[in-house]
Amino acid sequence: MRFHPPSRRTALKALTALATALSLATLTAACGGSAPEEGAQAGQGGLTKITIGSGDNIMDLPMKVAEANGYFRKQGLEVTFVQTNASTGPAALESGSVQFLNSSPTGFLSALAKGIPQVAIAADGLGNPIAIVVSKKFADANKITADTPMEQVVKALGNSTAGASSANTKAQASQFLQSRGVDPAKVKWVQLPSPAANKASLNSGQIDWFMTGQPTPLSIEAAGEGLVVADPLRVPEWSPDRAGYGELVVARKDYLEKNPEIAKKVVAAIQEATAYMNAHVDDPALAELAAKAMEGVPAPVLQATLKQVGWPTSAAMDEATWKKTLDFVNGLGVLTKEMTVTAETDWTNTYVQPGGGS
Repeated sequence: MRFHPPSRRTALKALTALATALSLATLTAACGGSAPEEGAQAGQGGLTKITIGSGDNIMDLPMKVAEANGYFRKQGLEVTFVQTNASTGPAALESGSVQFLNSSPTGFLSALAKGIPQVAIAADGLGNPIAIVVSKKFADANKITADTPMEQVVKALGNSTAGASSANTKAQASQFLQSRGVDPAKVKWVQLPSPAANKASLNSGQIDWFMTGQPTPLSIEAAGEGLVVADPLRVPEWSPDRAGYGELVVARKDYLEKNPEIAKKVVAAIQEATAYMNAHVDDPALAELAAKAMEGVPAPVLQATLKQVGWPTSAAMDEATWKKTLDFVNGLGVLTKEMTVTAETDWTNTYVQPGGGS
């Protein structure tokens, strides 16, 4: 059989195809993209697609800042957010509908107590930014203002009707009252399905007060519908120094084993976001960015809320802060058993890189 060399036209086509392939590879590398790891999906422009479960309170803001400021894209990631809460988040993570979850320590420890194999890979918020908000009618009737001593406020709460939308917030409210000499059993508790239902019941006069995470309480106050009487600025045990971790980035063990580089990129992007928030907590630009991410919440409310959280410059965790966290959560009595955690098994700094994504 005779060998026929390729025609000039065929050779030109081959060279053009090779040049195009090389250009795409160069573009992908420049965008931070790379071949997806096992089980990962490729997005547009060489980015790796991931899904993150998060809620709509202030502790979920680092995720939105990382997206808005381009930190995820910088790491070669295309992110889709899925709305989750304390009950739906662990299930979404376990089913694989989200690969990463922004979780409270209570949610994370509750999952571990049930034997669900999750690992905390980063801390993206410190403290417990919850607050008690009373109705305007209740505040007026009990002569409560922003300057009323806490002892007088607590005494009034002891003879009231409170809304409760979760066992966790009810336990924290009860602990707050009991530690200040008021028996929470004397409070009339109304079980409601959500913070939104609490707010509606507050406005209708069905309840006098409720506790929930920020920025809902400060939003109610800003609208003239109520008054915030207790928050981390006035309640020491809710502060970052006392409460420990306020939010954690969590993933399944099997996913981390297959996708370690993706986990590092996620943590790097979030760490860059929290470091940015730490440096700009008083900057109106951050409040405006937050207002875009949390539609319907005024920027001044978010600026006040941002100061009630500790935004870490490093996503790394440590034994001492975990002890504070465990003491706080176990003290609420909402878990099925008293929990402990072990480094590298339940939490790890393996995916935290020095300097984050900066």
